[in-house]
Amino acid sequence: MPQQISSAFGRLLASVREFTVAQRTLALIGAAVLVLGLVALSTWMTRPQFSPLYTDLAPADASAIVDQLTTEGVVYELTNGGTTVMVPTDRVYDMRLKVAASGVSPTADGGYSLLDDMGMTSSEFQQDVTYKRALEGEIAATISAMSGVELATVKLAMPEETVFVAETADPTASVFVQTKSGVSLTEDQVQSIVHLVSASVEGMATTDVAVIDSTGTVLSAVGGAGAAGTSSNKQTLAYEERVAQSIQSMLDPIVGPGRAVVSVTADLDYDATERTEEVFEAPEDVPALTERSTVEEYTGNGNAATGVLGPDNIAVPANGANGTGEYRNETSESNNAVNKVTEHTVTAPGTVRRQSVSVAVDQAAAGAVNMAELEAMVAAAAGIDAERGDVVTVARLAFDTAGAEAAQTALEEAAAIEAEQAAADRMRMMIITGGVLLALIVLAIIIARSRRKKEDPRETLDLGELQLLEEARALQAAEAAADQLPELPQAVEGPTDEQLAIERKRSDVADLVDEQPEQVAELLRGWMGAGSR
Repeated sequence: MPQQISSAFGRLLASVREFTVAQRTLALIGAAVLVLGLVALSTWMTRPQFSPLYTDLAPADASAIVDQLTTEGVVYELTNGGTTVMVPTDRVYDMRLKVAASGVSPTADGGYSLLDDMGMTSSEFQQDVTYKRALEGEIAATISAMSGVELATVKLAMPEETVFVAETADPTASVFVQTKSGVSLTEDQVQSIVHLVSASVEGMATTDVAVIDSTGTVLSAVGGAGAAGTSSNKQTLAYEERVAQSIQSMLDPIVGPGRAVVSVTADLDYDATERTEEVFEAPEDVPALTERSTVEEYTGNGNAATGVLGPDNIAVPANGANGTGEYRNETSESNNAVNKVTEHTVTAPGTVRRQSVSVAVDQAAAGAVNMAELEAMVAAAAGIDAERGDVVTVARLAFDTAGAEAAQTALEEAAAIEAEQAAADRMRMMIITGGVLLALIVLAIIIARSRRKKEDPRETLDLGELQLLEEARALQAAEAAADQLPELPQAVEGPTDEQLAIERKRSDVADLVDEQPEQVAELLRGWMGAGSR
């Protein structure tokens, strides 16, 4: 290993040895995070990027495409519950062409593509059935593209054409819908499916479409009603709630909140009716369009040509048959102008047949309220029609407030518990925040001390080393003083215990100087500066 690398490595190890426990822990955590980040980055960079090859596939189509990819040796992934096939981005267009060439393209299973394979020798029956299948496939594909729909199947019942117009039946359709996991179709989505199917088939009304989900629930039945009249029930409940809310909002400022109870029951007519009425009226002061008058008048005498038949068909002459006679006939014909009014009325379903409103007012709050006026206000707010048979009842009753007081007490207790829990959460958060801040402060102090130790070598020496340095300083001062004294004859005796101790200390100081020369030099410079002052 080169000298520069070995020295750099040695300095790094020396620096690591000077770290405290906290610094070493942080260093290990940082190194681990760095290694994990490098591994994740390398994995992400070496992993191929995938793009969707086909989406919203049927199980049979997905299986055929996967087999084709396996044959070609292409890596793939399945997402969205197996309905989406992912392949590497650089192979998307290539694989689309190969899948289409193999004849397993998902776009070739139904729809108007069925008409492409029909020959000229196909019978009329085959043409009709193929066209119906194509129409069913196109409608099913359109419904499957809706949000929340995973699979849709459409069956059309189209009657044969006949010359008897009165006996022609209307076409009907049934739609099977399988939704995604955890998704339910809303009423608006069901109505969208019904209108989509009815508008796609000639002569089909919205009341001739049935929609059923995968659980067997009838979402829309033939005839325009939902499952067990769900749609009509929802409309009735919505009307009752709207009327009750209108009356309640009027009563609350009068008797106070919670002092009145409103109940509304309505009977709505969901039958769609049509009526055509024609009225002919002659306008006044308008001359006739055409007028014609005829007069016939005859005067003369002669024998009567008639008589009374007698026995054996012999005419018996009438008395006074001979004489004069007059005849006059006057005819007048007028063609007047006539106005014609044709009125075509279509009654939409949802009209109110009859409704009843009941209002109970707390006796303690309605003591000074005129009940007749209150009843009239309620009738006006609810739109009561007496001719229709509507009924409104307003009564003053004593309310039971025990349940309300218990509920109020429970609400107050719940609010108190919630406030205590919030206070405890705030205290816990403050404690956690204080602990984190304290840990950060301690860590900052440790880091600051470590930096000061690096800057001041005296703080890196322990107490034993400081004592040795003090003794070395005293020894140097003694040697300096001994140099100024006259030389004495050397003693023959061997070194004493005190000299041996001083020698050991000198050896320790020399070892310390060898191990930490820079720090010892900095310490000695500080002493010399202090001695000069």
